[in-house]
Amino acid sequence: MLVSLKSVLTKARKGKYAVPAFNINDLEFLQAIVEVAKKLKSPVIVQTSEGAIKYAGMENLANMVKTAAKKDLKIVFHLDHGKDLKIIKKALSAGYTSVMFDGSALPYAENLKLTKKVVGWAHKKGISVEAELGAIKGVEDLVSVSEKEAILTNPKQAAEFVKKTDCDALAVAIGTSHGAYKFKGTPKLDLKRLKEISKSVQVPLVLHGASGVSSYLVKMIRQCGGEIGCAKGNSDSEIKKAINSGICKINIDTDLRLAFTAGVRCKLKRDKKVFDPRQILGAAKEIMEKVIAEKIKLCGSGEKL
Repeated sequence: MLVSLKSVLTKARKGKYAVPAFNINDLEFLQAIVEVAKKLKSPVIVQTSEGAIKYAGMENLANMVKTAAKKDLKIVFHLDHGKDLKIIKKALSAGYTSVMFDGSALPYAENLKLTKKVVGWAHKKGISVEAELGAIKGVEDLVSVSEKEAILTNPKQAAEFVKKTDCDALAVAIGTSHGAYKFKGTPKLDLKRLKEISKSVQVPLVLHGASGVSSYLVKMIRQCGGEIGCAKGNSDSEIKKAINSGICKINIDTDLRLAFTAGVRCKLKRDKKVFDPRQILGAAKEIMEKVIAEKIKLCGSGEKL
């Protein structure tokens, strides 16, 4: 069934685990997520970016998720990194149970004002709102944020922001990066800052840009002649510490894109005669399922339905 973000994350916060939020672009992504989540008995957040909506259409994506939600699962249908207020308004009427307003690139006062406006729209319909304070560097969907533009979240400002906007979850910038090509050196999360933020706010916290490409996936990519996204992400041990320090939702996008691409490349490399798209996309789905299972286990959300 479709459920609100607030209900799922409130339970996660009390239980000190996180719920993985997977971005989808087409049917294979959603099938892989639903099948693994059902097997591992994990609640799951299925999200679509503005780029995915432009590619596949909001109505098409919404219909797929609504159909998937008929299974014995708890699914949050979430708009990821919503910047366009027109798209957010459409999502509020299209069946989404949660929306994110990303005003992180705006001046603080404007971010607060617009977040509060979106919260007003959403709460009237019983829909949750995720906000963001602090900018995360890297490429997220169609937008790039440079290292100079990235600003870590201020704990005191976060407390004021949450109180004034009444948002249901807050995405924080603590040293992660969006995209496949991430860090020159070994990335480090500012866990001290995260603990301070967690103490100062009373809503679940969200971690964006924390993709850590597994050794299995790196091996698959290289076997198939690719080098995409093999840069080092945040380690599993850091992610676990972040969960223990208040992170309740972890966004996962790059990992699935890499898994999908690795599956397609490997299938085409190993079978020169294949022409059936079901076989090609099926191979991609198999690798995505392995990555999804890894992330659910890392978040600790299995058996939490």
